[in-house]
This record gives sequence, C-alpha cells and structure tokens, in this order.
Amino acid sequence: MDEDAYKAQAPIKGRGAASHIAGRFESTTKIGIDDGWQSAYEALNERPRLRTEVTEERARKVISRNDSPDVGFSASVNPYRGCEHGCVYCFARPSHAYLNLSPGLDFETRLFAKINAAERLRHELSRPSYKCTPIALGINTDSYQPIERSYHITRQCLELLAEAQHPVSFVTKGALITRDIDLLASMAQKRLVSVYFSVTTLDPKLSAKLEPRAAAPHARLRAMEALHKAGVPVGVLVAPVIPCINDNEMEAILETAYARGARAAGYVLLRLPNEVKEIWREWLELHYPDRVDHVMSLMRQLHGGQEYDSSFGARMRGKGALAELIAQRFAKKHRQLGYGRLPPLTTALFQPPTERSPQGQLF
Repeated sequence: MDEDAYKAQAPIKGRGAASHIAGRFESTTKIGIDDGWQSAYEALNERPRLRTEVTEERARKVISRNDSPDVGFSASVNPYRGCEHGCVYCFARPSHAYLNLSPGLDFETRLFAKINAAERLRHELSRPSYKCTPIALGINTDSYQPIERSYHITRQCLELLAEAQHPVSFVTKGALITRDIDLLASMAQKRLVSVYFSVTTLDPKLSAKLEPRAAAPHARLRAMEALHKAGVPVGVLVAPVIPCINDNEMEAILETAYARGARAAGYVLLRLPNEVKEIWREWLELHYPDRVDHVMSLMRQLHGGQEYDSSFGARMRGKGALAELIAQRFAKKHRQLGYGRLPPLTTALFQPPTERSPQGQLF
C-alpha cells in the first residue's frame, strides 16, 4: 500500500507539510490501515528525502486580475506555481489541487516555472487597450523562492517593468531580493516600487518548522535594512498571526522591523481555506500535540465558531473579542513606533514597451 496513504508519524526535514494530503477534486482517496506488522510506520519513516522537481511551462497570459477588497492590488504576476519555501500555513496551497496535485507535499516539491513570463508580460503591457495599474509581482507564490536563483524569471520581469517605468510591489520572505537592489533602487527614485517583508517569527527554530525553506528571520531583516539604506520603501507584514504559536511576538516583530527600516506595517491572521485546514492540523499534531485542541478552539473563537470564515474582511482579521484584542495590540504598537504608509506608487511615467517579433530574434 502507498506509504503516503498513512497518517504522517513524523515531520519531514526541510518540508512544511508532512504528507500528500489529497486535493478536494480527487475522485478517490487512499486510506491506510495498519496491518499489525509496523510495515507502514517503518516505510513512512525510512523514505528517502524528497527532491524538488521543476516543470518548465509556457504561459499564454501572466497578468491576473482580482477585485478583492482585502488586498491592496488589482493586478498580479506569478512567475511560479507552487513554492519551495514550504510554509505550512500558505493560503495558496489549495491552488495545486487544480493541477491534480497534492496541496500538501506536492505544493512545495513539484513546482512549475513560467519560462516565458517576461515575454508574455511584454506582450500584455504593449497592447493598446492596456491600462497601467501597479502590479504585485509574486503573490500566490513567492517570486524570490529558491528556484529563482537559477531561473531568473522574476529578474526578467522586473527588468521589463523598469524599462516600461511600470509600478510594481512585492511581498516576500526571500532574502534573494537583494540581488536585484540595482533595479529596485533606481525604480524607487521614481516611486515605482515598494517591498513588504513577511515576518512570521523572530525565533529561527519556530521559523524552521513553519516555513522551512524561506530565508531565516535574521536574513529577512538584513535584506529589509539593505533595501531601506538603498532608498527602497519597505514595510513589514506580521503574517500569519497564529494564536498560541506566535501571537506573543507581534510587538517584538514590529519593533525589530522598524529598527531595520520598515516604515509601514500590517498583519494577517492564520487562514485555513480548503485543504490548508487538514495540513495545518497535521502540522500541529506533529510539532505541538499538547496545543492542538487549544489552538483550534482559538481559531473558532476568531471566526464565529468556525475554523475559517472566507468572507471578505473576516478572513484576514477575524471577528469577536479575541480578534479585537489582537487588533488593539497591533494598533497600539503601530502608533507608538510611528509607523505610517509607504509612498503611493505612480502610474504617470508608464511607457508601453516595444513588442519584440519572434522572427527578429532569429537574425
């Protein structure tokens, strides 16, 4: 019987999820039954270390649109599908179910690279009907995840946006963003870029459990400081805030980030849409078995008796007494430290890029 049909007995080093949890569109589900000979347990714990597989794909279009009132952008470009950072709480995990892959381990080990993203972006920006609005580069999955070191797709898209003087924003956990500080600093002088760093915890041990292949907290803070010194507007997102896991660090994260140059701040509560709920519970049972019931009880308190409320507004901040307490704590420290807003990005400088003919590249 398939070893991944069994309930995970231990975390997998370097991975956030611990099993191939089935996607919600699967027509069949595997259920493991212990045969009494411990074969399932031994197979599960002796399996080889999972390797990351990357499939190159060619996209037809790359700009996605949304009208959600919860987020501060209406257009985004995602160079990759899946994310090797392996953040166990990632709200984007359920998107892998559309590929008939597991939102669990497949999301962080079976990745897709849009190798023609910059080419398609150029095509879309050059269309006469295109209306310039700031683009969030890498929202569903991190544009500076580890495979960007070899694929450079984010860099290619950023070079194009700089050429067209098109505004762009980032939310990242990747210290790799400092590689592109030359472009970012130049764009910042024209109010064409802003960067938010997502900081979940200052504890490297907890970070290694929650987001195993993301940059360590100190590396993110160092990158934040480097961008700030280069003149790039930076902010911090305390995300996600998880009751009884990292909520006690909110004030310390805000203080540390401000000292490193962050001048705007926000927070987002833990979100458990679709399969993330099961992935998260499995993670809790493996890492904090004594807190499972308490953490999930607090999640229900934040969402009107449910473990997740997908309605706009509530899904990010929750509701009720506990949600209000978290909001008050954040607001108090935000005010004390003098956080404000990052400068608005400008669309006034945009110049449609020239469409490049594929035939012209042959000569």
